[in-house]
Amino acid sequence: MVRQSLEEGLLPGSSILKPNGGIGDGSELNVYQSASSATPTVLFSTFIAICGFFVFGCCAGYSSPAESGIREDLGLSVAAFSVFGSVITIGGLGGSLINGKIADLIGRRKALWFADFFFIIGWLAIAFAKDVWFLDLGRASLGIGTGLMAYLAPVYVAEITPKNIRGALTSANTLMLTCGISLMFFLGTVVSWRALALIAIIPCMVQVFGIFFIPESPRWLAMTGREKELDATLQKLRGRDADICQEAANIKLYTEAFQQQSDDRIFNLFQPRYSHSLIVGVGLLSLQNLGGNTGISFYASSIFEDASFSSTIGTISIAIIQIPAVVISVILTDKCGRRPLLTVSNTGNCLSFFLIGLSFCLQEHGYWKEITPILVYLGIMLYTVTFSMGMAGLPTVIMSEVFPVNVKGSGGSLATFAYFLTGWIISYSFNFMMEWSSTGIP
Repeated sequence: MVRQSLEEGLLPGSSILKPNGGIGDGSELNVYQSASSATPTVLFSTFIAICGFFVFGCCAGYSSPAESGIREDLGLSVAAFSVFGSVITIGGLGGSLINGKIADLIGRRKALWFADFFFIIGWLAIAFAKDVWFLDLGRASLGIGTGLMAYLAPVYVAEITPKNIRGALTSANTLMLTCGISLMFFLGTVVSWRALALIAIIPCMVQVFGIFFIPESPRWLAMTGREKELDATLQKLRGRDADICQEAANIKLYTEAFQQQSDDRIFNLFQPRYSHSLIVGVGLLSLQNLGGNTGISFYASSIFEDASFSSTIGTISIAIIQIPAVVISVILTDKCGRRPLLTVSNTGNCLSFFLIGLSFCLQEHGYWKEITPILVYLGIMLYTVTFSMGMAGLPTVIMSEVFPVNVKGSGGSLATFAYFLTGWIISYSFNFMMEWSSTGIP
């Protein structure tokens, strides 16, 4: 039922949502070709959009390798660095409140530029920071950018791609995010934290210039009544010889059906007909952080040090192992389905955290001191692989699909708001919790 509703929620192929909120059998419309090809325009546009998730990954992976250098150069305490690490989620909360409205108001392309502005300002502020205030302001600016990008990139990709390859291309967001984290982990061992911040500006500039050459989302054009531009854009995306008549008609009818129901306001989400979308979209994005991802990605170096394991070897291992794991996820997303991958991913996450907690427990009580660092290392590697295979990317794929077009802006904003709120809770409290009890046992 979950998979069915997700696939029906964006492009109405086998079924279409009726104006009264029900689901029809599809007899009203012919199904357009589901085997649409990934044209060069679709692939290039997807690449430019997901460059934003590469920057997102740089933001998430920056604090771990930069921690020792920043604390030494600027004299930050554990509490002050916890503020720096977590303030990105505060900015993310602000960005998540406006991402859907901005995307609907100025279009997906211009909204991507808007996010890049905050990324560039943030990285420059960090790179040239002389005190903790500029450092935190820069990190907060990055948070606003990530709050915007967390919604914009997957939604844009989902709206330009054919249904049969949408899951794989939307999952590529996670691949780019993982590459960004890995780049920070790799380079953070050989360059200073200031140089690392300047390097992270490069993918921002790639996206800024690339946006000039990508088309606007056909669905946004339908929402704004630009039917001629919709047809031209869809033809460009599907190829010169492709028959886009049926798909264009489906998009127009689907958009009109939902726009007649209600305005895109946050309170409209809390209706019984949207309850399933709300629970799935908001719930999965919240569980991404509540499942421990923020603690691992932000503070991996300090976890390895607490376990008496080399932080350099540990972070490089994470950087290496998570990329093939995400590639597997991208390949399997449309073949195996969302739910099986989520089930496998979360099962692996539970086992890995049990192993890490057990390792610290043995260390604290003086048992098997020689192997507890290895057990922590293996637990984090297991978590990295299993998280990357499912929970790392599928929640954003599902979020981009599950909300109907008439509440997509508000739904996306609420889901990303929940993501950054839970991210702040974990990122701010993690260091204090580790000092209190690394095992999680009082």
